[in-house]
Amino acid sequence: MTGRGKDIDPASELAEEDDEQTLPEQSDSLLDLGDSSGMEGSGSAAVGRAALLRHARHAPSSPGVYRMLDAGGEVLYVGKAKNIRKRILSYTRPTGHDTRIERVIANTAVLEFVTTGTETEALLLEANLIKRLRPRFNVLLRDDKSFPYILITADHWAPQILKHRGARSREGSFFGPFASVWAVNRTITALQRAFLLRSCSDGFFESRTRPCLLHQIKRCSAPCTHEIDFAGYAELVREAKQFLSGKSQAVKEELAGEMEKASTELDFERAAVYRDRLAALSAVQSSQGINPRGVEEADVFAVHQDGGFNCVEVFFFRTGQNWGNRAYFPKADRSFEPGEALGAFLAQFYDDKPCPGCIFLSHEIPERGLLAEALTAKTGRKVEVLVPQRGEKKELVAHAATNAREALGRKLADTSSQQKLLTALADKLALPRMPRRIEVYDNSHIQGSNAVGAMIVAGPEGFRKNQYRKFNIRSADLSPGDDYGMMREMLQRRFKRLIAEAPKIVPPSDMPVYDERLLTPASQSGADEDGESPWPDLVIIDGGQGQLNAARETLAALGVAEVPVVSVAKGPDRDAGNETIYLADRPAAKLPPRDPLLYFIQRLRDEAHRFAIGSHRQRRKKDIREAGLQEIAGIGPNRKRALLHHFGTLKAIERASLADLAKVPGINAETARKIYDFFHEATPAR
Repeated sequence: MTGRGKDIDPASELAEEDDEQTLPEQSDSLLDLGDSSGMEGSGSAAVGRAALLRHARHAPSSPGVYRMLDAGGEVLYVGKAKNIRKRILSYTRPTGHDTRIERVIANTAVLEFVTTGTETEALLLEANLIKRLRPRFNVLLRDDKSFPYILITADHWAPQILKHRGARSREGSFFGPFASVWAVNRTITALQRAFLLRSCSDGFFESRTRPCLLHQIKRCSAPCTHEIDFAGYAELVREAKQFLSGKSQAVKEELAGEMEKASTELDFERAAVYRDRLAALSAVQSSQGINPRGVEEADVFAVHQDGGFNCVEVFFFRTGQNWGNRAYFPKADRSFEPGEALGAFLAQFYDDKPCPGCIFLSHEIPERGLLAEALTAKTGRKVEVLVPQRGEKKELVAHAATNAREALGRKLADTSSQQKLLTALADKLALPRMPRRIEVYDNSHIQGSNAVGAMIVAGPEGFRKNQYRKFNIRSADLSPGDDYGMMREMLQRRFKRLIAEAPKIVPPSDMPVYDERLLTPASQSGADEDGESPWPDLVIIDGGQGQLNAARETLAALGVAEVPVVSVAKGPDRDAGNETIYLADRPAAKLPPRDPLLYFIQRLRDEAHRFAIGSHRQRRKKDIREAGLQEIAGIGPNRKRALLHHFGTLKAIERASLADLAKVPGINAETARKIYDFFHEATPAR
């Protein structure tokens, strides 16, 4: 059920209810509260309370989720309640609210609500909506990078163990999360020694006629050539799943029993196999740093606040092992207490991730029992959410808290350094203010083929990788290698869309909006998901005077004249440290070789180049896979057939070493070199 009063004007209804009430004038004190959106002051507390009171009349007295929207339809806040009507009425009280809630009420014009069967369902729905809608006044989890997992497949008679990231659409068992790819790779290597599961692709598996090197070094049982039968391999898979599911001690006891049995039967060769597997399992658990003896499966969360910022450090423990940690810096209003910020973070964190049996916290959070109940219902098994007070679990939380404090310290130091560099950049380029959003453009191609343009974004907090964009160059009339034409197309597409989606609005000069984190004037145009303008304060082009002229002409044709544009070119020998900065209507400038600002500009340019090259290579490899091997000189139907018969798949050919390619019948050393160079970027990309 949803409710939304679109047909009634809040101001007119307020006048009907109280004709003599005088609305207070907009208070300049709202600007001092530090919200960077530029929306404060657009309403008043009285109007907001009237709008809430009107919607409360139609609100249900049941659990659910409510959304508070401003006059422009932007979602300000998402909350959940056991009784929606009572919660909405509580906002209509004239006093008793903290500053953050007062700002939400003052800007609320419309309210929407969705009922749920239980408060637990409401909590899960609230977390989902916050992640999707990113309301300005909620705690926002900035989670733009997925966790890696270990996957044991189930779509083949001999399951494969491999690293997996992204949508879990493949059939099989997923174990994780791991904090880093490095932790996954290390664990898979150790598990191969312990359980001898294959890691090769299905195509490679099917093409084998003899065991590969992994079998020789005792990291695979070689089911491909039936060195182990189906029942034996299935037993290895079962043991591996048990171990990864948290039953590591049971698996070790089982292996120890088998080793003892083989030794009693004087089968010392089989006993040695079990001995080596036990040693591999011990190595897994001893090489993980902190390994709690009494904690088999848990996630540990600690929050630290400083300077208006929040850091949440997360440690993952599975099968008695430390599977790594990661620091998060959620966006939250300064008024949030540590426990409030942590509680809001947790509900969003587990929206799309598996949950362990125990969760340890550094601070008490609101509705801890409700969160445990919601996670229990979601996972189908009991989940405990605890704040340890003593013993080993308390030590784990304390260790996570120390890491959170240190991570936030590093973040603040980096942010401070970044602000100094941005201020220096503004001075050097004579910008009107410190740039909060810098867009850097570059393109990559090989003689015009597979041309890709790239845009990277940087700001006071560093690179914003979730806002990077790539442009597949589409113009058919471009001559091969026309860098100017590619730059024009890229800028046209970027700024045409920007003009359509977020028209630039110039505010009155006497109404600056200040950002609470940097205390510098923020852009006044349409806001992105972080409440900041999507319009760049500076555009940097990789290239010389020609690229700069092409960029300025393109923007001028679109009517964009207020965005500063510069280009950065390497020296005559394309050597770093000798860059020239080309400016509009000013002489070109150079920076001293060891100037920190020069290093900063180089980092921006190199990041754009890296992203452009990576995007080009992905597109080129896709074309190569679609075209097969026909593009390689000297590869005809017979050699192509021999390569596929030997390696199984094109991907395996791509990964093969030069020596492996030369072993294929009919492939001599010269042809092997051509194949290897073709797949490993022998031709440098621009």
